[in-house]
Amino acid sequence: MLCGLCKKKEATVHLTQIAGDKIQKVDLCEECAKEKGVNDPAGFSLADMLLGLGASQEMEEAAGGADLSCPSCGFTQADFKKTGRLGCADCYQTFAEGLESLLKSMHKGTRHIGKVPAGLRRTQDLQKRLSDLEGQLENAIKTENFEQAALLRDDIKSTRKDLEELASA
Repeated sequence: MLCGLCKKKEATVHLTQIAGDKIQKVDLCEECAKEKGVNDPAGFSLADMLLGLGASQEMEEAAGGADLSCPSCGFTQADFKKTGRLGCADCYQTFAEGLESLLKSMHKGTRHIGKVPAGLRRTQDLQKRLSDLEGQLENAIKTENFEQAALLRDDIKSTRKDLEELASA
């Protein structure tokens, strides 16, 4: 079996990480294991463990090398590699180029959009639907399309009922 990092030499060090119900196995040759500090747990890269072996190296290469540091806090690529965290908010700008590729591989995108609880999302969707239907009803009445207006009135009544049920639940 070849080393998962260099893909050249025979793997002699085998690591298994279990996080929840997911198992991740990493096979390294002796040289890559030493380079990653596997023999020295303090030197082993938390960033590599969290993001996959070689991730911090990719970030380093994309961001312009290991000597790049944050002007605000002095945090370096090596610091990120050891801790798996950045030093301050300005680090995101300093290391942006390298972080973007890592974030894309970890998340759906590179911009945080947050989450909305399911109940609130449903309420928001119903309120938007109600608003849209009321606008369509006004338009149907102005254009004297009374058949369409009657259908929209029924949809509005049903949507209001759904909203009331959701609010009382």
